Amino acid sequence: MRQNLARRAALIDAAIEVLAREGARGLTFRAVDAEAEVPNGTASNYFANRDDLLTQAGGRIYERMRPDEATMAAMFEGPPTRERTAELVRDVVERVTAFRTGYLALLELRLEATRRPALRAVLTERVREDIENNVTSHLAAGLPGDADAVKMIYLAANWLVVERLTLPGVFAQEEAGDLIAALVERLLPE
Repeated sequence: MRQNLARRAALIDAAIEVLAREGARGLTFRAVDAEAEVPNGTASNYFANRDDLLTQAGGRIYERMRPDEATMAAMFEGPPTRERTAELVRDVVERVTAFRTGYLALLELRLEATRRPALRAVLTERVREDIENNVTSHLAAGLPGDADAVKMIYLAANWLVVERLTLPGVFAQEEAGDLIAALVERLLPE
């Protein structure tokens, strides 16, 4: 396997775009080569097989979705109130929906993971890590609520992202923000 890390990352990013646009069935080495604008056969030089490509795409999506240091630092700024929590959740929903192709590709990968144990293992580890990081950061910031409340917000926010990306006419951005505020108000103590 080739070791040009920049080329490998570009191919994985191209795979994410193909997954989002064409679904898991459309993800072929040839489609990835075309998306990355590299010669035919390049992707097959970098990935052992399609499972390897799917698994690496799953890991890469989470790398790209992970908030940067400034975003994480902002979590610890401001008063630890329900209103601040709702603002942070709205920011997360907006940040994740801004990476539209990544989240749509992740949905495709989640479905594919029901049939592919190696992919399921990678996604399970990443999601568990994501949830653990959410809980740990929330509690460390002194925001209201316990671990269960954070997990419920996580679940609701994820489905809101699904609605916004797949059926954008269901909840307008303003209504989505109002629903997040109502969710936080009902779940978290004053």
